[in-house]
Order: sequence, then structure tokens, then C-alpha cells
Amino acid sequence: MDHGETHGHKKRIRGEVANRNRPSLLGRTIDAHCEGVAPDKMSGRRRAGVEGNARLTASVAATLFALLAIEGVTILRIGNLLSEHVFIGVMLIPVVVVKIASTGWRFVKYYGGDANYRRKGPPVLVLRLLGPVVIALTVVLLASGVGLVLLPASFRQELFFVHRASFILWLVVMSVHVLGHLGETMRLGSRDWLRRSRREVAGATTRQWALAWSLVTGVLLAVSTTPYAYGWFSR
Repeated sequence: MDHGETHGHKKRIRGEVANRNRPSLLGRTIDAHCEGVAPDKMSGRRRAGVEGNARLTASVAATLFALLAIEGVTILRIGNLLSEHVFIGVMLIPVVVVKIASTGWRFVKYYGGDANYRRKGPPVLVLRLLGPVVIALTVVLLASGVGLVLLPASFRQELFFVHRASFILWLVVMSVHVLGHLGETMRLGSRDWLRRSRREVAGATTRQWALAWSLVTGVLLAVSTTPYAYGWFSR
């Protein structure tokens, strides 16, 4: 073997060694650029669309369940707790808007053909059929309640009938809705709020702020509306 062939052979060996080392070197380079970013968080960014939407929906649903439970207590003594009933009812409105937006986004992405949402699949058929009914009755229930407080007394009898009838129907379909989504809500509702799991899916802080701002907005609306509820039965 002459000198030229020996030199070429050595270059090939060095090239092969360099190629074998390149993945690890490249990995270290990437790690250097992404210092402080956990691998599970980087992979979580790729699935933040579907899983992030599911987490937001679940955390908002858990919040709504707690507020509705308090609202249910006020119904039992509506004469003495009317202002509290109105306060919680108005406070619910922005939170309901976020819930409708998150479920509506999933609806649009799924039926728009998004591959990730199609892979996740839709809710079971009965829940899909009840979803629009739940939304419609919720809007009627909240709107009629606000109307009872803010509109002139001449509208009160009709609005009270609508409010009471929509509540009865809403209670039936909402019970099915809650039971159908209870498992997912319990499984995902707290994950954005627990340190060990919030980093698994990107965007936890944004989702937290969306829920927090809906609550703050709800409180501000309730504070401005509740004074009109005093003496509602006697006006």
C-alpha cells in the first residue's frame, strides 16, 4: 500500500469515527441550546394542541362544578340568599364562555379534519347529541336570570317562567353531561395546577391565566350586577 492509499484509508477511518460521534455531539449541542427545558416538555409542545385543549376543558369544568354546587345551595334558600344566588350566577358567565370556547375549538378542529383531533376521536354519541342542548339551555338559563335582575318588572313573569323551565331541563341534561365527562375531568382537571404534571404539556400558564381571568371578570360583573338583586321578590 503506497503513501497515498494509506493517507486515504486514515481519512476514511477518521470520517467514520466523526460520523459515529456526530449524533452525540449534535445531541449535546441541542441540549446546550435548550438548557433548562426538560425532554418531556419539548415533546409536550408537539401535543399541546389536543392535550392542552383537554386540560383546559377539564379544569374549567371542575371550576364550574364547584360554582354550580354553591349555586345549588342558594336555591334551597333563595329568599334569604338571593343576592348570593345572583352573584354566583353572574360570576358563572365568563367561565361558561371559556368552556364553550374550548369545547367549540375541539369541535371545529375535529370536523375540520385536523389529524391529531381525529386521532383522539369525538365524545360518545349521546354526549355529542347533548352538547348543543346543554349549551343552548345554559345560555337561556343565564340570560333569563340576568334579565330578571336588570329588566323592568313588566318582563318578570315571563322571564321567571323561562328561567324556571330552562333550569329543570338544564338540570336533567347537565346531569348526564357531568356523569359522561366525570372521569376525564377528574383525571385531567388538576394536571395544569400540579407541579409534577404541569410541564408535561406546554401552555399550562396560558391555560391557567384563561381560567383565572374568567373568574376575575366574573367577580367584577357580579359585583356590578348584584346590587340590583336586592328586594327582587318585592319589586
